[in-house]
Amino acid sequence: MQTVINLGVIFLAYVFGSIPFGLLIVKLKTGKDIREVESGRTGGTNAMRAAGFWAGFTTAMLDILKGAGAVLVAKWITPAEWVHVIAPLAAILGHNHSIFLPERDENGKIIRLRGGAGGAPSVGGAMGLWWQSILIILPLGMLTFFSIGIASVTTMAVALFAIIIFAVMAAQGLLPWTYVWYGVGAELLLMWALRPNLKKLFEGNERIVKYSLNGWLRARKEAKENSTK
Repeated sequence: MQTVINLGVIFLAYVFGSIPFGLLIVKLKTGKDIREVESGRTGGTNAMRAAGFWAGFTTAMLDILKGAGAVLVAKWITPAEWVHVIAPLAAILGHNHSIFLPERDENGKIIRLRGGAGGAPSVGGAMGLWWQSILIILPLGMLTFFSIGIASVTTMAVALFAIIIFAVMAAQGLLPWTYVWYGVGAELLLMWALRPNLKKLFEGNERIVKYSLNGWLRARKEAKENSTK
């Protein structure tokens, strides 16, 4: 019976993670379909592109809630530590491949499930496992974003930070080692979702935010080169 309950918790975490907050918020604010804007993803970054800062911010906060909520519900329902780790991973999977956003071909066959990249629910999952982690991950994430200026790199860095934090805490006997596997699983899910971005990174074509240090330095370099022509 406990196994059925545990599996039920994981399934509910996936369904909760599948709620496309970004799509709903952008639709309500602008009438646009976020899937037809820029990257087509439903996360906070694309919601900001589609409907402005507050739409992106609200989407990100709700997406963080997906991961955190999945852990809190799992801890409330079952003492199984592995479920506490798998539940937020299921929420990330739902966010990236939402059961509510199937894409069909001309014959009506589902070819893929749309969604986001998983950065925000990954932060939420880490926060649910150990709430103090957000006090470390959020500042480091902001530092990464505003220095490197690449959203995909920042997203993948979030899970890397979680791995390091949980490993350090586990080594001191303050947190279980299973939490480290949450970080590893989240990183794999993020990298899978960001495959197109990884390709652009390797080709040197990934978008760089202009209001980051990297973006400012590049703009300055380009301006200098143009002035010498």
